[in-house]
Amino acid sequence: MSKKVVVTGCAGFIGSHLTDRLLANGHDVVGIDSFEDYYPRAQKEANVERARADPAFTLVEANILDLKTDSGCAQPDPGMDVSLASLVADCDCVYHLAAQAGVRSSWGSSFEVYAHNNVLATQRLLEACVASGVRKVVYASSSSVYGDQEQLPLREDMLPKPRSPYGVTKLAGEHLCGLYHANYQLDAVSLRFFTVYGPRQRPDMAFNKFIRAMLEDRDIMVYGDGRQTRDFTYVDDIVDGLILARAAAAGTVMNIGGGNRVSLGEAIATLGDVMRVKPRLQFRSAEAGDVRDTWADVSRAKDAIGYRPTTNLAAGMAQEYAWLTERSAAV
Repeated sequence: MSKKVVVTGCAGFIGSHLTDRLLANGHDVVGIDSFEDYYPRAQKEANVERARADPAFTLVEANILDLKTDSGCAQPDPGMDVSLASLVADCDCVYHLAAQAGVRSSWGSSFEVYAHNNVLATQRLLEACVASGVRKVVYASSSSVYGDQEQLPLREDMLPKPRSPYGVTKLAGEHLCGLYHANYQLDAVSLRFFTVYGPRQRPDMAFNKFIRAMLEDRDIMVYGDGRQTRDFTYVDDIVDGLILARAAAAGTVMNIGGGNRVSLGEAIATLGDVMRVKPRLQFRSAEAGDVRDTWADVSRAKDAIGYRPTTNLAAGMAQEYAWLTERSAAV
């Protein structure tokens, strides 16, 4: 069996953790990342610092849509062909995490970026995987595909009703995976992630913003009444799900969440306890695309691949707080 694995979005929050785990497990990893300017490049560079010191890691800095679709092309690095099909050739698994992230920023003219990076790029990658005979594709989807549902917890057999353009693009990626499985027998599975947090979290994400606000003695801005609930999932549990998903049946869609429902107000209070700071809150109106509640039913993933989230919220928050404190001190 090939040890080669491809990770798109390898310098991102989740992708960098997955890359480190795969390298630790003895895989040769080809990482693809375009280093989009959605947040500072310096953080992404720091995310892959450990991986770049490993000779088993190869970094390809490119947008998937800019990579050639034929095999005869120039080489940006010695021995590295920039054909997308050649990058995934002889690959045991492709983890597709590259995407334009963010619910609130996906409206208006920005949607073009989401359509290109989340939909067109996924289709282009799937074409290359079919052409190269890739054994497995694991696609990173999102709980945003559910929208607001009348019943909780959220199950994979519910009709998706995304409330944001971002959610629409992630659902489109799921459908593309299903189409390539049905028509070309591509072994593709989709994982719906629920509110991921932990070290390396993007600066636009809630816990990162909350921690920085308390470190700087600022008010925390809460959009909504604070009673909205989320299923917060620690990044190591997400990576566990990604690794285990290689054993999932082709065409499967699975929730990967923490399996717990916590209100935003409770989460902020827990974070305050971890930091030994009393949070100060400012409430603002909920923003377009925000859903009221998420809560993952993870029974399908438990039964199919043995997925078991293990990190409780306080312990995970402590890890993110330690990382952000260390990072702030180093700046």
